[in-house]
Amino acid sequence: MGNKIPESVLVVIHTADLQVLLLERADHPGFWQSVTGSKDAIDEPLLLTCAREVQEETGLDVARHQLQDWQISHQYEIYPQWRHRYPEGVTRNTEHVFGLRLAAPEPIRLAAREHLQYRWLPWQEAAGMCFSMSNVEAIRQLPARSRPA
Repeated sequence: MGNKIPESVLVVIHTADLQVLLLERADHPGFWQSVTGSKDAIDEPLLLTCAREVQEETGLDVARHQLQDWQISHQYEIYPQWRHRYPEGVTRNTEHVFGLRLAAPEPIRLAAREHLQYRWLPWQEAAGMCFSMSNVEAIRQLPARSRPA
C-alpha cells in the first residue's frame, strides 16, 4: 500500500475566451483531464499544491496568471486501479476545485511520465472529453465563473 494523501486539487486551466487545457494520462491513454494532484503533506496549503502540480504537469508558473479558489470540494470514491497508492483502507478522496486563467493558450511542457499530450479546446468540447465527472462539472461551470467581477 502507498502513502498518498487522500486530499487533492483539480485546476481547470483556461483562457479568457474559454479555451481549456486538457492532458492525456500516460497510465491510461484516452483518459483526458485537467491538472490534478494530491497534497505532498497533510499541512501543505492547497494553493501551494496547485502551484506545484501546475508547474510539474505543465511547466506553467501560477504566479504569472490568475489562480482562483472556486470554493468547491467533492468527495468521491477512488478508482480501484489507483487505491494501491493510498494507505490501506482509504477508498475516498476530497478534491478541491481551482481555476487558473491565462490571457491566451501557451505552449505546455508535459511531465512525460504523467501525460502523453495536451490540447487547448473550447470549453464545451473539453467537458465532453474528460473521464472524471467532477472535472466535467467544473468545466461546465467555467462560463459563469469567468465573468469579470
